[in-house]
Amino acid sequence: MDNRKRLLIRNKTIATGLMIGAALLFVVARLHKGQGAWEWAAAFAEAAMVGALADWFAVVALFRHPLGVPIPHTAIIKNKKDVIAGNLAEFIRDKFLATGTLIARLREYNPAEHLAVYLMSKDNAAGLAKVVTRVLADSLDFIHDERVQRLLRAALGNRLESFDLSTSAGAMLDALRKDNRHQIVLDDLLRRCAAWLATAEAQAGLANAIDTLCTKEYPLLSAFIPNRDQFAKGVGEKVAHRINAFIQEVNADPCHEVRYRFDTTVTEFIARLKSDPALRAKVETIKGEVVHNQAIADYAQSLGNDLKSWLSNDLQQPESKVQEKIGAAVAGIGTTLSYNRELQESLNAYLERLLLHHGDRLRTAVAGHISGTMQQWEIDDYTNEIELSIGSDLQFIRMNGTLVGGMIGLLLHAVSLLLG
Repeated sequence: MDNRKRLLIRNKTIATGLMIGAALLFVVARLHKGQGAWEWAAAFAEAAMVGALADWFAVVALFRHPLGVPIPHTAIIKNKKDVIAGNLAEFIRDKFLATGTLIARLREYNPAEHLAVYLMSKDNAAGLAKVVTRVLADSLDFIHDERVQRLLRAALGNRLESFDLSTSAGAMLDALRKDNRHQIVLDDLLRRCAAWLATAEAQAGLANAIDTLCTKEYPLLSAFIPNRDQFAKGVGEKVAHRINAFIQEVNADPCHEVRYRFDTTVTEFIARLKSDPALRAKVETIKGEVVHNQAIADYAQSLGNDLKSWLSNDLQQPESKVQEKIGAAVAGIGTTLSYNRELQESLNAYLERLLLHHGDRLRTAVAGHISGTMQQWEIDDYTNEIELSIGSDLQFIRMNGTLVGGMIGLLLHAVSLLLG
């Protein structure tokens, strides 16, 4: 039996016993015709009996009709179930979950500081790392399902097909062109070209290309060139040096003609990406070929499979590298949060904004849930649950009513004797 029910039965028994005892005492006192001390006993018992009966009626009337008689304004909790549910929900919403109250509690608690302390704990960080890696592994299992992959491929394909690659590429290049940042790209390309031309491999390649050109285009002339290998090598070196000198000239002059032409070419290409139907159609064709390329799809799937296998194998190791890295990252976040007051204030302010933005909706939803849940309860179950929760305490009202009533009876009898 539930402890609450045992306590309720015990207190009911005591309260009822006191009421019956008062009635028996009243009968005995009356049989002695109220002589001597029995006069005081009769006064006590009469008032105690009245108090006990009144409080019994009041307590019983909260939960049911006394003696089964449908007296008006009885069985209050049973008949007012929906009203009580609504009022309780509104009380919790307006008093416990008021936005101002919650924000005050949030500021008092300082969640950012508590979060920092929690994250800095090695055990907590390891536990979070284990949860995160397990979620990752389970997510990969979910994504690996063929049905999910079909949906993902279809969704990704639809998104890519509707993606305006030409306009987006044009916007990216346009952003790159601002403040002459595209010239930085040109400088890097020129430096890389100059570095390559300075290598023996590049100069040897140029020498071979010049020798082949002379043999093919000028066979008679090449036949009269002595030491063709040395000649080609020398020419290759000179060509490389000349190109390098030209590159250095371009790098040193921010207004060089090459830079101007490069800028013009980029500007025209951006405009074509945004407005040239032919170029846009070509870009869309290339995009379509990439999106529907089975080899690329198979490669992406193999990467996913490899990642899943690697992660699964790592999680099976006694000292998982993934968990170790995530745990270290979590602890690092906690450490940073602990000494960075600005970050703590920013996080707390963000939580306050979330509460301000969603607080009304949340507390209304909680109140609705409480009210709706209580209204769906069976009336008898609902009444019994409340009686088990507070009924045993209400029995003390009956006990006190019996004793207090008896004391009042003695007091009134004493007053009557003094006045009488």
